[in-house]
Amino acid sequence: MANKRNIKCFDGLINVNVELSSRCNKNCWMCGRRLIDKKYPEIALNYGDMKVELVESIAKQLPENIVVQFHNNGESLLHPEFGKCIKFYKRQIRTMDTNGKLIVKKFDEIVDELDTLTISVIPNDPEVDEQYEIVQQFLDMKGERKPRLIYRCLEGAETERWEKLPGIVVKRLIHSPMGPHGYRKEPIIPEIGVCYDMFSHMSIDRFGKVSMCVRFDPYGVGIVGDCTKEPLIDIWHGETLKEWRRLTVLGRRDKIPLCSNCHFWGVPSAP
Repeated sequence: MANKRNIKCFDGLINVNVELSSRCNKNCWMCGRRLIDKKYPEIALNYGDMKVELVESIAKQLPENIVVQFHNNGESLLHPEFGKCIKFYKRQIRTMDTNGKLIVKKFDEIVDELDTLTISVIPNDPEVDEQYEIVQQFLDMKGERKPRLIYRCLEGAETERWEKLPGIVVKRLIHSPMGPHGYRKEPIIPEIGVCYDMFSHMSIDRFGKVSMCVRFDPYGVGIVGDCTKEPLIDIWHGETLKEWRRLTVLGRRDKIPLCSNCHFWGVPSAP
């Protein structure tokens, strides 16, 4: 009988981002991708949608009862087969962040499928009144049915109106457009001295490239594997992640390409 201790499992994994679409339908002033489009055309992101076959393949490989977030750096409701894609993940807890523009149009694909839905509210947004009206309409239509709504208000965004709606308001620090640094308030550092994301999270972009977290990474320096070429379980136990975790425990974030300029430690912080 095989030694059970040698059987690979997704030990520690609690959260996976699956980027259904890298396209976006909003021009947020603080978004790093907009800055790249304007100032760094040589690394401009190749926007598009994840192939349905890849979406299904990822779902079959992931364990039950972990959180799957259907977004990364785009608006995944733009995926032409969004409803079909999220049905592959009935064994997991399904959620996503959205700017809210399409939640009424995609109502039948969202309601009774997603467990939670987070509306991203940014400061100084000229479209905030329209956003609020769309959310109100969505809430009126769905009643007590899921998903439960969360209003993610970035630093400086007005929260009073959102606190009047069903759901919860969460406040988040805002950072530099080019990545998780330049915070006006120092993010929380875990007392254990290691980044939680390194041991509990992975992110899969629309091409199947796997990263250790969901931090903004236009150069791809945080990529640890490609799930179109190798199983996710092998990537999770791969040599790259193993070495980066070792360095993290030693306190040498400076030796890890993506971590060296990152001030985030896997603990979301409020202003």
